[in-house]
Amino acid sequence: MPIDATDTTFEQDVLQRSYEKPVVVDFWAEWCGPCRMLGPVIEQAVAERGDAVELVKVDTDANPGVSRAFGIQSIPAVKAFKDGKVVDEFVGALPPAQVKRFLDRIVPSEADALVAEGGEANLRRALELEPTRVDAKVALARLVPREEALELLANAAGFAAEGLAARLRLEEDPNLAEAFAAIDRGDVEAGLDTLIGAIPASQGEQREDLRRAVVGVLDELGVEHPVAREARRKLANALY
Repeated sequence: MPIDATDTTFEQDVLQRSYEKPVVVDFWAEWCGPCRMLGPVIEQAVAERGDAVELVKVDTDANPGVSRAFGIQSIPAVKAFKDGKVVDEFVGALPPAQVKRFLDRIVPSEADALVAEGGEANLRRALELEPTRVDAKVALARLVPREEALELLANAAGFAAEGLAARLRLEEDPNLAEAFAAIDRGDVEAGLDTLIGAIPASQGEQREDLRRAVVGVLDELGVEHPVAREARRKLANALY
């Protein structure tokens, strides 16, 4: 059940409590029709997350101090607090799916926790819960045999997934396998140079796989990595 906070208890019920767990505050009023629509939706969504998050309701008419302090101009207004600060918010009576997505940003789902923990069993369970989850597919593909990995990645979009699938196909070439081995042992620049150097003489699907593999490594390195910046220039020259 949600807690009803007041101007007097808000500090304890919300700000202090948010250091222990996320607190979602629903600012509402009795006369507000959209508030009555949102109330049961957000209560159900919070209840589904058990003890991971707490719901607090604030009647804006009865508690003008808190409402003024947080700039409430339109209701329903929902604010999520962590460590005494607002970390996310929305205004209006959102449909259930959007409310759930809002809470997903505040409170990790079971699948989030499983992916963060890692390990084959946890990743398989995460995919049972969320079958289209790409980060779980990529992490699991790194742990399982090649054929299963390629099957996992077959319909997965994104640089990491496409890059890993390309690597698995390219590793059948001993010369290219050594490039990936170099990357794995930390000699990223040499490995990328080998992959990029193979592009001009390649064609068709192999050429595209070389591009995907390089882009996957660059994505993992990040935009600001010095090796990545130079490798992007080399990749562009090799492709065009």
